[in-house]
Amino acid sequence: MLAGELALAGADVVIVERRANQNVAGARAGGLHARTIEILDQRGIAERFLAEGQAVQRCGFARVQLDLSDFPSRHPYSLGLWQNRIERLLADWVELLGVRICRSLSVTDFAQDDAGVTVMTSDGALLRADYLVGCDGGHSTVRKCAGIAFAGSDATTSSLIAEVDVREPPPLGVHHTAQGVYSFGKRDYEIRGGEVLFKDGGPIRVMVPEARVGSGGEPTLEDLRAALIAACGTDYGVHSPTWLSRFTDAARQAAAYRDRRVLLAGDAAHVHSPVGGQGLNTGVQDAVNLGWKLAQVVNGISPESLLDTYHAERHPVGARVLRHALAGATLLRPDDGTAALRDTLAELLVMDEPRKQLAAELSGLGIRYDLGDGHPLIGRRMPDLDLATDAGPQRVYSLLHEGQAVLLELGAASLGQGPWPVRVRCLRARYDGPWVLPAFGAVAAPKSVLIRPDGYVAWVGDGDVRGLFTAMDKWCGAAQG
Repeated sequence: MLAGELALAGADVVIVERRANQNVAGARAGGLHARTIEILDQRGIAERFLAEGQAVQRCGFARVQLDLSDFPSRHPYSLGLWQNRIERLLADWVELLGVRICRSLSVTDFAQDDAGVTVMTSDGALLRADYLVGCDGGHSTVRKCAGIAFAGSDATTSSLIAEVDVREPPPLGVHHTAQGVYSFGKRDYEIRGGEVLFKDGGPIRVMVPEARVGSGGEPTLEDLRAALIAACGTDYGVHSPTWLSRFTDAARQAAAYRDRRVLLAGDAAHVHSPVGGQGLNTGVQDAVNLGWKLAQVVNGISPESLLDTYHAERHPVGARVLRHALAGATLLRPDDGTAALRDTLAELLVMDEPRKQLAAELSGLGIRYDLGDGHPLIGRRMPDLDLATDAGPQRVYSLLHEGQAVLLELGAASLGQGPWPVRVRCLRARYDGPWVLPAFGAVAAPKSVLIRPDGYVAWVGDGDVRGLFTAMDKWCGAAQG
């Protein structure tokens, strides 16, 4: 996702990828939240994902299903889609954008100086770049080599997840026992009326807790058999694993998302329990926050100080994600006290305001960056309004397909042909409908809005240009001469 954002903005980018190809067997993550789907829509590629996934109008937290159907979004739902398909679709997109992928390589070390970064790869080659971004997972080599602290809590539970063949058919679905939660499913499924229906045939997807926190090494088939026997009384004759992985409830966050010319995104910056399905989505949203900023710096449009806003905006989001993941994992403990707490919380979450507040955070639709005081839109994602323009109807998100900032004039008075920065698209439009924000409600209709390339509102005007030039200078770079 980050490479796509950089390429879209005209930056020269290379991916160093340890895998030889995109034929990934395993898929730890299994879905996209509403805001992530909106982000893909902002780039004009959401339909590729929607065509392959299963939409369900809710998101989950500690066994509680939170309804999204009344959220003011064109995509008020989660999308069930395995991670390997998500990666494949993103890889196809960046290939069309001309991004070069150096496969079967990994970064082993780097050295940065005032002018750039020299990157050492596993084949002994050296790459020279202006910046290096570690998108290399929870055990990030880039983070470790940068010496960035990764503080947090150690694992208290661990689970195995795998795709295997079986000799005895297990009971499909999710099961809650005194030993914890375990599940059996299939790679292929569909959702009807909110119910998951698995298709016949094919291997079984297993998720099962381990009796003790697993070691840091790679799990084995014997580990899976032992965990199944402990939880289910049988291993169902599991054999021939396609893939096998372990996850824990450890929660850690990088102390800094940037060290001079080295930055972190995704699991390299934060790891946590998969409860709530936040990891992949948070990583994609990290990338979209960083991509246009890094491109503007590399292309000489904005000063290097713009990169400081990446940590300032995304680190608090990551911290809240860790908090929700810790809470969600804790609420899944099988003891009676936790069950009572979980049931009490469930009673609160059927009430509208608590449901909307938590669902807005989990779905990403309620994120607000601290961009200052003023209109409630400032710092929030721009709604995807149906606009009327002189050239015909247009959606707001269609204006963001090229990854450019947009200055939208909605009032009768024109802001004129000011000295706007090069990569700002200016458009006069009309919109007479309500302005409603998730978990916030209706807001006053603005007369002009500056939308950043990531779809967040940087400035709101009331018919004049007060504050506009300051906002443009900070977010869009120097004005045209």
